[in-house]
Amino acid sequence: MLSAQIGAAAGAQYLTFRLGDEEYGLEILKVQEIRSYSAITPLPNTPRAVRGVMNLRGQIIAVVDLRLTLGMPETTYNRFAVVIVVSIAGKVVGLLADAVSDVLTLARTDVQPPPDFGAPIEARLISGMAKAGEKLVILLDVERLLDGADRDP
Repeated sequence: MLSAQIGAAAGAQYLTFRLGDEEYGLEILKVQEIRSYSAITPLPNTPRAVRGVMNLRGQIIAVVDLRLTLGMPETTYNRFAVVIVVSIAGKVVGLLADAVSDVLTLARTDVQPPPDFGAPIEARLISGMAKAGEKLVILLDVERLLDGADRDP
């Protein structure tokens, strides 16, 4: 029991969420809060992945569609969709996802480097892969994700 706690402490916690049939994870320390999907105001002349802006208790934040950032097809979001609000270097941004799944604690040994996809843009967005039970979780690099949202694929 103690060795499991030590192993977990040496790792990190990840918020997991779904995009289509895949499970993804973000370092929980980067997550500020999770909001239900609500009105997003579109903005003209923004990259395709930037869906618009939303009011977060008086603060206007950009909302980025993770599906589009990762090169997935666009979808119509339902009532289970969420906006994962992250804070990176003082910048607050909302990330649109299909649904939130769980919080996982992963030891460093549980995380493997991403395989070589042959497409450097996709591979650079992934910080690692982890197996949690029977599911495979793709761990995303939030900083690089936000860099990728600034330009069209």
